[in-house]
Amino acid sequence: MTRRLPLLINGEFVASQTDQWIPVTNPATQDILCEAPAATGEEMEQAIAAGRAAFQTWKEVPVSERARLMLRYQALLKEHHDEIAEILSQETGKTFEDAKGDVWRGIEVAEQAANIASLMMGETVENVARSIDTHSWTQPLGVCAGITPFNFPAMIPLWMFPLAIAAGNTFVLKPSEQDPMTPTRLAELFQEAGAAPGLLQVVHGGKEQVDTLLTHPDIKAVSFVGSVPVGQHVYRTATDNMKRAQCFAGAKNHMVIMPDANKDQVVSSLVGSSCGAAGQRCMAISVAVFVGDSKEWIDELASQFGQIRPGAWNDPDAAYGPQISPAAKQRVLKMIEQGKQEGATCLLDGSDCTVEGLPDGNWVGPTLFTDVTANMAIYQEEIFGPVLCCVCVDSLDEALELVNNSPYGNGTSIFTASGAAARKYQHEVEVGQVGINVPIPVPLPFFSFTGWKGSFYGDQHAYGKQGVRFYTETKTVTSRWFDSDIPVAAGPNMSINLK
Repeated sequence: MTRRLPLLINGEFVASQTDQWIPVTNPATQDILCEAPAATGEEMEQAIAAGRAAFQTWKEVPVSERARLMLRYQALLKEHHDEIAEILSQETGKTFEDAKGDVWRGIEVAEQAANIASLMMGETVENVARSIDTHSWTQPLGVCAGITPFNFPAMIPLWMFPLAIAAGNTFVLKPSEQDPMTPTRLAELFQEAGAAPGLLQVVHGGKEQVDTLLTHPDIKAVSFVGSVPVGQHVYRTATDNMKRAQCFAGAKNHMVIMPDANKDQVVSSLVGSSCGAAGQRCMAISVAVFVGDSKEWIDELASQFGQIRPGAWNDPDAAYGPQISPAAKQRVLKMIEQGKQEGATCLLDGSDCTVEGLPDGNWVGPTLFTDVTANMAIYQEEIFGPVLCCVCVDSLDEALELVNNSPYGNGTSIFTASGAAARKYQHEVEVGQVGINVPIPVPLPFFSFTGWKGSFYGDQHAYGKQGVRFYTETKTVTSRWFDSDIPVAAGPNMSINLK
């Protein structure tokens, strides 16, 4: 019998009473790994109610105890690192090395959550007026929710619930229905770390379950990572229902290559950043902008593209895995065909890719386009596959204009040996995360993940100091204590001034 995933409600893994089960498949074989429940309306209410009840006691737990929970949790994550990565590989198709990177980048945020005491510190000023002091406290919001995507089923949930819970909140996680086994294992380890009942709930489903979280009056804040249309729906619905929302959406990330850059580093970085994880990264480089004579490196880039291939998660020679689903594969193939029809030159076409012994996998080979222009769909739309578009320009100013005209602003890189060019680019580019000779500039968790423009809807970004601010509220207290020898004022103070 196919394994059926449970829900986590009030500290217990419980069998859902739903009659709607979502198959979770191995994208390399189409074998069904398990089934995830579409949680019933009653189960959603139970999960939220458990979070609400747990919040009343958890918010009073000393911050040092909350930090110790996260210390135990990150230790368990490290102990089970490879096990989690193997589960992740099987349900996403990622190579084992890529899956381990997914898990580790999440562990880094859990480590940062263990530093919550210093991140929660407020501010104090003595004698803001005569004998009057002011200080601020950072306090949790209540029940928060997270809606996470398929492409990073370990890292992105770990962006959310450890920091939110360490800050004193409780949390309801709705992971992607395409790969929910990894988040379930993360939740099991969180319970093993000693989490009190109700701190974390895990529910499964689709739009109906998401909309419940977005409209429920007891949910105070919503974190989301996913596609542009869903991100816009989540942001609008959450804010229409008077909730905080941080929604990370689409991207079209450019790498600008200056003629003075290190050619070998450029070519290697482009291959890895465009095809790694089968291109299914919101921080993937999908457009290479060759400035001046650097366009002469395109032939060598094509040669190195041709040397990599996809394969099974445990194939040590595979560069990346399959697309997450047959539908995702067909979308990528449609975009490749559209690029050809629009007049781009397809130097390397991965449309007919096969992998020996795995005929049913969602395979797309490395694909490289040149002669791409800004009006083409393959340039404008996020393909989310192992497809790189090459654009040639004459100057850094022209490259900046191209990048800044993009509606997205998630990440960008410049490869150059010139400090002046790098300084100009990092200052003038209208993108939230910039790499200099670094292809995928995802910040470590003591900074925040800071996408701009159409890549992000909200005010406070994920993890880092902004993540803590998103999951907390500031209370400012102004106080005065009267000594017995202080004379009473001659009359009431009728102004707003402190006296």
